[in-house]
Amino acid sequence: MNNPSILYLSKQDIISVGGGSSDLYVKALTNALELHAQKDIVQPLKPYLRVDEQNGHIADRIIAMPAYVGGAAPVSGIKWIGSKADNPQKRGMERASALIVLNDPETNYPIAVMEGSLISGMRTAAVTVLAAKYLARPGFTTVACMGSGIIARMQLQSLLEQFPSITTIHLFDLNPDAATRLANELTAKHSGLQVIVAPDAESAVRQGDLVVTCTVTDKPYIPFSWLKRGAFVSNISIMDVEKEVFLKADKVVVDDWDQCNREKKVINQLVLEGTFSREKLHAELGEILTGARPGRENEDEIILLNPMGLAIEDIASAHEVYQRAVRENAGTRLNLY
Repeated sequence: MNNPSILYLSKQDIISVGGGSSDLYVKALTNALELHAQKDIVQPLKPYLRVDEQNGHIADRIIAMPAYVGGAAPVSGIKWIGSKADNPQKRGMERASALIVLNDPETNYPIAVMEGSLISGMRTAAVTVLAAKYLARPGFTTVACMGSGIIARMQLQSLLEQFPSITTIHLFDLNPDAATRLANELTAKHSGLQVIVAPDAESAVRQGDLVVTCTVTDKPYIPFSWLKRGAFVSNISIMDVEKEVFLKADKVVVDDWDQCNREKKVINQLVLEGTFSREKLHAELGEILTGARPGRENEDEIILLNPMGLAIEDIASAHEVYQRAVRENAGTRLNLY
């Protein structure tokens, strides 16, 4: 009998093989989303574990995200990601924590366990990067970012790595000190970059060629009138954009229709109200990557991306990390028995 083992990868192990920058995730997600469009994946709807749902924050939950990603190097796995909105303020901890388990689809045995919050945040940033390549105006220069926490930092880092045309960032956070800290970090790392801390959300959003939301709000606050012609909105934190934006935008794009149309998120609310439908959706993002559907078609279009976050993105990214770790002998090998 073989003695099976798993590879354990800490956050530092993941960073040591390239997991701290955007290239790894852009490569992994391009493959995963194209396979999504080709139906060469298996991705059950993710269950939410909520305790005290009546009194808790919308970001208080643990989510199980299993997936199989096919293609030339297939892999299975699951992300188990917990979140408490008050972790930073009450406990001095990051809001979200996660583990990812990878399985060999031939035997279904586990082959790796790794820290998942870095991968989860960076793959979310890669969604914005990939979408911006097809949905933002070519050569866009100005980004408006709502929020200045860890997710915002990863989004802006990845955008600056992938789009050297960016010259100005308008940053808003309910905590101005947090926004100022992130602004100082960014200008210290990127010579010539202008980062403006906005006094309110409207001032920032009105300036953005690309608007990205990185908050834990449970109440939409961005109306259509704040968006300038040609804007691309990456609605990463899902609840920031008012319903009218979905109805007035020239194109609405999602990562996966079935994942978006549930859990009483905004799209699901609109579907239940009878004002939006699968037929009114422009495309899933993978359809645009494969060329089955067009991306941006003119300078004036206002385009909204509403990504729920897909398990295939986590598993494909984790598999890329795992393959690099095996090649570079990183991490800790543990016997399963």
